[in-house]
Amino acid sequence: MAASKSTGFTAEEQAAMKERARELKAEAKAGKLKADGEAELLAKVAEMPAAEQQMARRLHAIVSATAPSLNPKTWYGMPAYARDGKVVVFFQGASKFGARYSTLGFNDSAALDDGSMWATSYAVVDMTPEVEKKITALVKKAMRKRDSSMQ
Repeated sequence: MAASKSTGFTAEEQAAMKERARELKAEAKAGKLKADGEAELLAKVAEMPAAEQQMARRLHAIVSATAPSLNPKTWYGMPAYARDGKVVVFFQGASKFGARYSTLGFNDSAALDDGSMWATSYAVVDMTPEVEKKITALVKKAMRKRDSSMQ
């Protein structure tokens, strides 16, 4: 079987990297305010297809209520929430990379640690009350202080 040759980044991946570079430049400007990050996040949500908009808006409401200390921002052009400049939780709409489902993800700054292995991303296909309850619990858990021996 012949090995296939990598063609590099897809157009969607290149666009996401360019968006991230623009985000970093904007953040570098003196004292980016929480309100600025929220406005940018909501503008990106408004560009999403209707179903993803609904999920992203509910996620925004959940994170804002559950973890008000997190700063809303965009990360690779998607909604994200950061603590001390580090993204804790993010949402990636399915349409961003032509995926089958949207993703709720947590970076290593989230305190989801549970033994030797744990999930850091979740497929989201609908924002039901049960899903909202699970997301709320995950965001609460992510906000706990991590054991310094685990870092």
